[in-house]
Amino acid sequence: MELDIVKVFVLSFFGFVGAFINATVSGGGLITLPALLSVGLPPSAAIATNKLAASMGNLTSSLTFFKAGKIDMKLIGPILPLIFIFSMIGAWTVHLMDSELLRPLIIVMLIVVLIYTLAKKNWGQLAERKPLKWKRGILFFSSLVLLAFYDGFFGPGTGSFIIFVFLIMGFDFLEAAGNAKVLNFMSNIAALIMFLILGEVVFTYGIIMGLSMIVGAFFGTKFALKKGTSFVRMLFIVMTIVLIMKNIYDYFQA
Repeated sequence: MELDIVKVFVLSFFGFVGAFINATVSGGGLITLPALLSVGLPPSAAIATNKLAASMGNLTSSLTFFKAGKIDMKLIGPILPLIFIFSMIGAWTVHLMDSELLRPLIIVMLIVVLIYTLAKKNWGQLAERKPLKWKRGILFFSSLVLLAFYDGFFGPGTGSFIIFVFLIMGFDFLEAAGNAKVLNFMSNIAALIMFLILGEVVFTYGIIMGLSMIVGAFFGTKFALKKGTSFVRMLFIVMTIVLIMKNIYDYFQA
């Protein structure tokens, strides 16, 4: 597709902004996906190309969180292959049924996440990890695997749900965000591979946006680490509200 200076600016600017926000609490796709649509990509190609750019940004965030000691690879490492596999299955399942059927349920779940977070004012401020006994461990890992499938199948709100699972387990907001970035990166890579097989990725647009997302993710993560858990909690609440509004709007538009 033709590329001009205006499209380069749009992809770069909105890629940076989206990655800056996405670096901590996800939701950056609400910014980057419309930007890709605005430069002329059809919806399927925009979604696929966004996965390429988002993967570049998520990798940067993951590495920055890892260097800051906010990622527990001993805990999440063993589950990464399952995250990859179930996200691939989810992306493949899109061809079998309409993912929009999930939207009403997702709206309800996001509202529950928002109310729970608002009700527990000091929740996620300090790490109070709960022991992973077998029942709790099964519930924890099963939830993450199901969210990986959901990310490949549909996607909106995945980052918020993953962070919520880690908060339930007693992680603080920064640790929850850091671990969620790694899982989100693995899930994005799986979906990206599926889109590559289907030939939907527009590499020129994806790489331009991806490079700006690397920069945005780096500064976004650094900013979050500097501001601390209170800032991440506030941003988490804001982005959850935005996700609820966006999903409600899309539901009634459909």
